Amino acid sequence: MLSHVSLGTSDAARAAAFYDPVLAVLGIGKGKRRGGSVDYSAATIGFSLEQPVDGEPASVGNGVHVAFIAESRAAVEAFHRVALAHGGSDAGAPGLRPEYDANYYGAFVRDPDGNKIEAVCFMAR
Repeated sequence: MLSHVSLGTSDAARAAAFYDPVLAVLGIGKGKRRGGSVDYSAATIGFSLEQPVDGEPASVGNGVHVAFIAESRAAVEAFHRVALAHGGSDAGAPGLRPEYDANYYGAFVRDPDGNKIEAVCFMAR
């Protein structure tokens, strides 16, 4: 359904210092660096951090977030822990979210630019 998702960043090096270890927890590998952009990929879906093409400062979209699939609840917890250790801020601790699904286990963080990201696992344990 998706080809790729891009979030804005004002500092690609700072973004890479955050996302490299955070996405590694979920098995998402580093891609290429090009100018003010940092690319990552898993299979055929791409994720990138880019300086806005309009030249304006990067800003956070209200209500926008990107959710990455985690293979286990432990991976969700590691995602949250590593994100906080690398300059992210808590936006929702790891835990069940039964309002979405009985097995929905997720954690939310804000990256150093303020973008909201999530790791989610749908496994029963």
